[in-house]
Amino acid sequence: MRLLNRTPSLGRAILLGALPFLAVIVLYLVASDLRLEANPNDKLLPSLASFAEAIQGFALEPDKRTGEYQLWADTTASLTRLGLGLALSALIGLVFGILTGLIPYARATLSPFIAALSLIPPLALLPVLFIVFGLGEVAKVVLIVIGIAPFIMRDVALRVAELPHELLIKAQTLGGSTWQIALRVILPQMLPRLIDALRLALGAAWLFLIAAEAIAAEDGLGYRIFLVRRYLAMDVILPYVAWITLLAFLMDQLLRQASRRLFPWYHVGSART
Repeated sequence: MRLLNRTPSLGRAILLGALPFLAVIVLYLVASDLRLEANPNDKLLPSLASFAEAIQGFALEPDKRTGEYQLWADTTASLTRLGLGLALSALIGLVFGILTGLIPYARATLSPFIAALSLIPPLALLPVLFIVFGLGEVAKVVLIVIGIAPFIMRDVALRVAELPHELLIKAQTLGGSTWQIALRVILPQMLPRLIDALRLALGAAWLFLIAAEAIAAEDGLGYRIFLVRRYLAMDVILPYVAWITLLAFLMDQLLRQASRRLFPWYHVGSART
């Protein structure tokens, strides 16, 4: 049997998926032991004991100044900003994506502007956002929206254009107005595709969030990473990076499961993950 026709069982798939992670962990442990053996005060690759001590201080012990558990306070702040940015981006992307994908006049008017907007490096606008909106929460959320909303708009518009033209013809034959077709024909088709677009945009959203928090914030995961970098505190930075990665993975899986539960018809007979 050809290799392309061989599919691993569930157990083997789990094992194969875990192998790269185990390889990275083993490689880190070996490299850490070698560096610490040569220099016990080395900060680049801390030992597991250093990680445990740092995690206990940030996650399990209240801060002496504020009384907060820093890891959980930072996580709450970052997820609040990220959630607002994703929600606004999804709403804007869905509305303007359907508008430009369905109505030719809207497509002719807005598509060039949306395309140009998607080519602007969002991080280059960060100083402008801080000047216009101040150093508070609004600028950070707006950066996320500017960073991912144009791509969601374009993706939704393309998905609308890919719908069978016969579907729109039948809806018009049955007397559906443009508004009715948009709400009752196009919108249900676009919701699972919107979730796919959000999943693809998660990485970029985290990038913009961390960048904004690193420059102007008093809490948040990105703020904490850039705060302790001056002390070369890799025992704090690496667990925070791992925590961000885990949060992003869990968010992706939640969106995936939500799509499968809410729109099972979308996943029937497909290889979508």
